[in-house]
Amino acid sequence: MITANNIHKSFGDLKVLKGINLKIKKGEIISIVGASGAGKSTLLHILGTLDKPDFGQVKINDVQISTLNDNKLSSFRNKHIGFVFQFHHLLPEFTAIENICIPAFIAGVSKDAAFKKAHKLVEVLDLTDRLEHKPSQLSGGEQQRVAVARALINDPFVVFADEPSGNLDSANARELHKLFFFLRDQFQQTFVIVTHNPELANLADRKFIISDGVVINDKQD
Repeated sequence: MITANNIHKSFGDLKVLKGINLKIKKGEIISIVGASGAGKSTLLHILGTLDKPDFGQVKINDVQISTLNDNKLSSFRNKHIGFVFQFHHLLPEFTAIENICIPAFIAGVSKDAAFKKAHKLVEVLDLTDRLEHKPSQLSGGEQQRVAVARALINDPFVVFADEPSGNLDSANARELHKLFFFLRDQFQQTFVIVTHNPELANLADRKFIISDGVVINDKQD
């Protein structure tokens, strides 16, 4: 479902990615690991269409990303890609269910339809009692589950997660990891996860190790 061919990326004179090639199937959970500065987040941002490579191509579900203009790319990202980040990025003035629905509103989904879908997600994610709470009233684990629900609201092809458990204690991190696999098993959801957490990395279906700007190992666990 996702193919990256010969991805290169530099920042000034610093060459970060030096020819990344990878393929990801629908329903896989992929981890991307490597030392700090190895280019993990840079690769994730390119795969997730948040950044562009200097050279190389990314294809998602047979769509060649480089052929999309800015407006079409924004629409594609909104409708087909979900994101989960380390620091949640929830909007503090909105309730949990409003935060979840924002990508659906942007996609032009009606309020009733968005709220109906959100209610189904929060049941799965065990957030039913927290819908009207604002982010400051939620625990770290609850905030991250709201972020996961937000990422799923538009039924994306893939969810990209950048250090999703990096800001959680070990118990909440473990619950988040279980949640990813539950969502994969229930909905055939694809996840691509950058992580320093060895437990999560080794649970993945495949583990890409990035070193010196290239993938040095694609480990099948």
